Parts: sequence; C-alpha cells; structure tokens
Amino acid sequence: MHQEKIADVIQEVKKVVVGQDRMVNRLLIGLFTNGHILLEGVPGLAKTLTVNTLAKVLHLDFNRIQFTPDLLPADLIGTMIYNQQAASFEVKKGPIFSNVILADEVNRSPAKVQSALLEAMQEKQVTIGDTTYKLDRPFLVLATQNPVDQEGTYPLPEAQVDRFMMKVHIDYPSKADEMEVMRRMANMSFSSEVNAILSKEEIFDIRNQINAVKIAEPLEHYIIELVFATRFPEQYGLKEEAKYIQFGVSPRASINLNLASKAVAFMDGRDYVLPEDIKEIAEDVLNHRIILNYEAEADGINTRDLVKILMEKVPINKSVTLK
Repeated sequence: MHQEKIADVIQEVKKVVVGQDRMVNRLLIGLFTNGHILLEGVPGLAKTLTVNTLAKVLHLDFNRIQFTPDLLPADLIGTMIYNQQAASFEVKKGPIFSNVILADEVNRSPAKVQSALLEAMQEKQVTIGDTTYKLDRPFLVLATQNPVDQEGTYPLPEAQVDRFMMKVHIDYPSKADEMEVMRRMANMSFSSEVNAILSKEEIFDIRNQINAVKIAEPLEHYIIELVFATRFPEQYGLKEEAKYIQFGVSPRASINLNLASKAVAFMDGRDYVLPEDIKEIAEDVLNHRIILNYEAEADGINTRDLVKILMEKVPINKSVTLK
C-alpha cells in the first residue's frame, strides 16, 4: 500500500521536475529515515524546484533560507524581541521551525550560521533566550552547495559535513530530458501545481515499516567491512588507494548505510535487504565522509572514485571479527 503511494509521490513530482529521479529517490530516503541530505551541483539543475515540489506533494510545511555572508544565527533560529505594548520580551521563531528546510547555498554563510543549522539538525531543537524549543516533526534539512563558486564561500568543515546522511551529486540532464525541460519552462502558461499524496501520519508509519526491514548478519558484516576499508585500506589490498586517504569514515557511516539500505529495500517492495541495496546507496553515504590528502587532489582522485573501488575489492562474504 505505502509502496504504491510512494510511486504516486514520484509521479506527482515528475509533473514538474524532469529527469531527476535519483535526487527524488535520495530525498525520500532521507525523509523516511530521519536523515538530512546535502545536494551538490551547478546552478539550474532544479535542486530548489525539486525540494519545493516534494514538500507540496508530502503536504509538509516548507521554508527556503537563502544563505548569504551577512546572515546571522538569529535569522535562522529566531530571537527575543521587545514588545512595547506588553513591556516584555517575546520569542520570534525563525524559519527553522518547519518540516522541510531548504538551506540554499549553505556554503555562502560563515561558520556561526552553519553551526546553528547543524546543531538544529543534530539535536532537533534550538535554544532562544533561556528556553529550548523542540523542532517540528518530521524535520528534514536539504542543503545545497555550488561546486563552481569559490569566491565568497565558506566550505563546510569535514566534521560538520558528516552530520548529513548523504551527499548527492547532481549531474546535467540528458539531451532528451533537457529538451523536455526547455519546452516546459519556455511555456509561460506551464503550471507547477501538484496534489498532496502522503500525510505526516503515513510518513511516520513508513518509518516504522522501514525500521522492521530485516538485514542479515552477513550484510551487517559487509557494511562494517566497507567502513573499515576506508580506515585501514592496506589491510584490504588497497595499497595504491591508501596513499590518498587521510581519514576514513566515522561510525555515522555504518549507521546510515544500514538505515538507507533498509529504505532502498522497502521502496523496492521488500522486507529484507539485498547486497545490491547497500551498493546502490554506498556512494552517497560514504563520499563526503572520506577525507583525502593533497596528493589525491594533485592526481585528480575524488572520493566517489575510491568508493567504486571499495565496492569492487571488498568481498561480501569475508568473515569479520568484531572487537
């Protein structure tokens, strides 16, 4: 039943967005597993449009925050303002109080604002004055960053990027997709109206069902192997790749690989995880957590290349000694 509704959600989004099936899939996985997503791609690839459309289809409150160098933490989470009539201070909540937050060009704001956002992501609460406020549920942050611009940007620190469940790279559309985009958007009477498909209650029900998806112990071991191969690559025959890796992934990687693979299985109509589910999602979960050194940059090696090599060289059936 829920799989059919998820298919309806995707079809509804397709009324507006063309050729971004993978991005929509990853956004739904993040929503259904309570994980935040970082989208990276050049301008004009419908990142903002996709997030906005998806929020409408899911009937969730949506706020878009354009990150700029002069943005302050109070602009994000809210502040105390003085009410002259009541002669007292009162709380003015910021745009963070919503279900879906689009943090547009998150790398354009300085560290104070980025930290305020990432704290809210982690703690699911914010403090204004002396009072702590719980954020709405579900709460999903979808941040975008432009890999082209370097001037006036503040790259997210590696330790903070780790708080995103996945980092999804958005590619250019195919010729056929771009033709369809051009025709739609060049038509000034084109309507971007969509119907709401899922309710909050159904989203929470889907989360419970994903939580019940079974993952066999050998596949749990496989996830651990993948994670440890990024930390101790030489032990896995990755001698050439080892010289490029400065730090391997954190324990958040194994947690999120487990969760995301369950979501992939559920959305495929299964109540058990297959090795292919882990492999499908591994690049998005691992790529932003592997920290490379300068030698990798000099040789033109990126983390996505390394993850693909991991998939090829780390066997599924290798025994694991858990310590």
